[in-house]
Amino acid sequence: MVDMLGGRFLLTCGGAWVEAEAVLQNKVVALYFASTRCAPSRDFTPLLSDFYAELVEQACPPAPLAVVFVSADCSAQEMEDFLLQLPDAWLALPFHDPYRHELKTKYHITATPKLVILKPSGEVITNKGRKQIQERGRACFQDWVEAAEVFQNFSG
Repeated sequence: MVDMLGGRFLLTCGGAWVEAEAVLQNKVVALYFASTRCAPSRDFTPLLSDFYAELVEQACPPAPLAVVFVSADCSAQEMEDFLLQLPDAWLALPFHDPYRHELKTKYHITATPKLVILKPSGEVITNKGRKQIQERGRACFQDWVEAAEVFQNFSG
């Protein structure tokens, strides 16, 4: 993933710009394809936010997880409105970055929400992240970490 986003800057939901390579290195990366107009996206976002909070914000040590929001919104304003609902530490591709569309094509995104879980290399661990979180909660993260081989001592 770091290679795929190399040289790009991502926006934190809190409004800061960060270098993709610096923030995604040695992490399981969750690409979150969602839209403010999509009711299932609005329904799943709080669950994903809680999942992230339990693993990263409230855990010691924090889990090696980064969420990158890839907007499927129709306008920059819709995306900005959606960003207000997301945790500040999440990342987002800028609305006008054409790479958003490339990622949708690469990962065969035809409907939202979709949560694609990746190794740091960009290799897919699962394209069923949403379903796994809904069915297994935090337990699915241990499988992702093992598949990604990023942090062997994490015990979620």
